[in-house]
Amino acid sequence: MASAVLKVAVAGLSRCSCLPLLRAYSMTSTLQQGVPSSLWKLGRLNHIAIAVPDMEKATALYRDVLGATVSDKVPLPEHGVSTVFVELGNTKLELLHPLGEKSPIAGFLQKNKSGGMHHICIEVDNINAAIADLKAKNIRTLSAEPRIGAHGKPVMFLHPKDCDGVLVELEEA
Repeated sequence: MASAVLKVAVAGLSRCSCLPLLRAYSMTSTLQQGVPSSLWKLGRLNHIAIAVPDMEKATALYRDVLGATVSDKVPLPEHGVSTVFVELGNTKLELLHPLGEKSPIAGFLQKNKSGGMHHICIEVDNINAAIADLKAKNIRTLSAEPRIGAHGKPVMFLHPKDCDGVLVELEEA
C-alpha cells in the first residue's frame, strides 16, 4: 500500500508540488521503523528538583527576589524531605530539604554543600507499563515498586547510571 502511494506521489511530481508531502512521508516512515508501539507514553516535564541547604533562604529567593509563586513547605517523612514547589508557568521547580540525617538529600548536600540540581521529573501516562518496559530494556529503578510522590501520584526513580548521569523521576500523569 505504501509503495503504491509513493509511486503515485512520485509520478505526480512533475504535475504538482508534492515534494513536501513525499519528504514528510519518508521522514515519518524512517522514524517509525523498528519502534514498536508502546503501552505507555512519555509526557511533559513536570518539575526540576533542586536540593537546598537552607529552605527559607531558597524560598525567599524565588518568591521575594524573582517574584515567583511558591507553595507552602510540606514535610514528606516517607521520602525523608520537605518540599516547596515554585510555579514557573510551563513547569515547576521542587525545592528539597532533608528531613533527618538518613534523608537521601542529606547525603547529596554533604557532597554538594551549596545544593544543586537533584533530579528531573517527567510524566508518563502508565507508570506500571513504563517500569516493565524500561526494566526489560535493562534500565534499573531505585525501588522495587512505585511510591506515592509529592503530588499524591505514583512515582519511580530511574538509576542515573542508566540515564546518562541524570536521576530521572517518572510520575504518572
